[in-house]
Amino acid sequence: MNILMTGSSGFIGAAVMERLIARGHRLRCTTRGGSRADADGVEYVRLDLQEAQTHEAWQRHLDGIDVVINCAGIFEEGDGQTFSLVHERAPKALFEACARARVRRVVQLSALGADDQAVSAFHLSKRAADTHLAALPIASHILYPSLVYGQAGDSAALFRRLAVLPLLMLPGGGRQQVQPVHLDDVADAVLCAAEIDAGGCRRVALVGPRAVNFAGLLACLRHSLGFCRPAIVAALPTWLERPAVALGARLTGFPVGADALSMLERGSTADPAPFIALLGRPPRSVERFVRPSERSAERTLALLHWLLLLLRLSIAALWMWTAVVSLGMYPVNASLALLARVGADGLLAYLLLYGAAAFDLALGVLTLALPAPMRRPLWAAQIALIVFYSAVISVALPEFWLHPFGPLSKNLPLLASLVLLLLIDTPAPRRPVTWTTRH
Repeated sequence: MNILMTGSSGFIGAAVMERLIARGHRLRCTTRGGSRADADGVEYVRLDLQEAQTHEAWQRHLDGIDVVINCAGIFEEGDGQTFSLVHERAPKALFEACARARVRRVVQLSALGADDQAVSAFHLSKRAADTHLAALPIASHILYPSLVYGQAGDSAALFRRLAVLPLLMLPGGGRQQVQPVHLDDVADAVLCAAEIDAGGCRRVALVGPRAVNFAGLLACLRHSLGFCRPAIVAALPTWLERPAVALGARLTGFPVGADALSMLERGSTADPAPFIALLGRPPRSVERFVRPSERSAERTLALLHWLLLLLRLSIAALWMWTAVVSLGMYPVNASLALLARVGADGLLAYLLLYGAAAFDLALGVLTLALPAPMRRPLWAAQIALIVFYSAVISVALPEFWLHPFGPLSKNLPLLASLVLLLLIDTPAPRRPVTWTTRH
């Protein structure tokens, strides 16, 4: 079949695209970024959502198309993309164009919770597009995935990072009911819906075989990652939930806002029978989300996240404590005497002493405050500064290498730690995407 697909570079879309190509379908994928070279069975067409809010904008891209699959979506707004634009206005225009072009079938990837009880902007925008599609004279499948777990997914990384912790403070004690589904099953469901020759509008919830509470999900993942002892789970006080979630988002690197918290509180469950009928088999259970071959790597990555955070906090504390000590806790005369031995005295010595203390304090604050994409120059600056300090002291005060407390030799593991942070703390830049679906 000839298939037009949106969101092909997203988390779910990429998995769907892989299956469609493997089945021999010919794809036309929209992209809002720069031009992309066509591949075997795939044609890329440039279309910005800002310019795709009328059916006319979509019409020329539907020539010869049998099926349209809409996997476009965002989990948070930003970079000119809003829920209203990505989930509602552009899809509505696309569905109108499909009806006019007499496309055989539309597959819409929505989200579980996009129903009459929806309250979040995310769910409301999805629901508006779903309702519009269902009213059109065109065969369609509207698929409602629950929490989607995939090895490379942002939410999966968040769950694994939480699962390896020995103590968890969760909103509501983690009692919220969820029914997570594996990415492979979601992608297979989209493929099945695209290939089914049926009329009308069919709505199918894509959920796992059974519901678990959120704490139970993390417990299953913890066991799958090779931990024998369960984590201790405690409930966060209600008044601490939103500040704690905001702090947790910063610590885990996953954007969790008020909407995400309210969606979790609402729960995310449904009858799996229609999904099983669509797939022709039961979906994967939570206990099988982490493959045995992936266990060691996923456990290491989850632990490494917290170890890097601990390393960063300790380095920030080192710089700030050094600044505090230099600003007066250590006798100023003793500091000036050491500076005199490296050739600095008088006003210059005071400038060096207090200037270095202020610089150390700034390094500590920046180590805590800078976001990951901006920390690489910071690690490089700290490495250069420590090498410089060590070289100067080695020449002017060589006896410090023989000091029993190791004031100079301790710089060696510190440098190794900073090199580690330089190499792996800064995330690799993501390639430009079209319309990214994140769960």
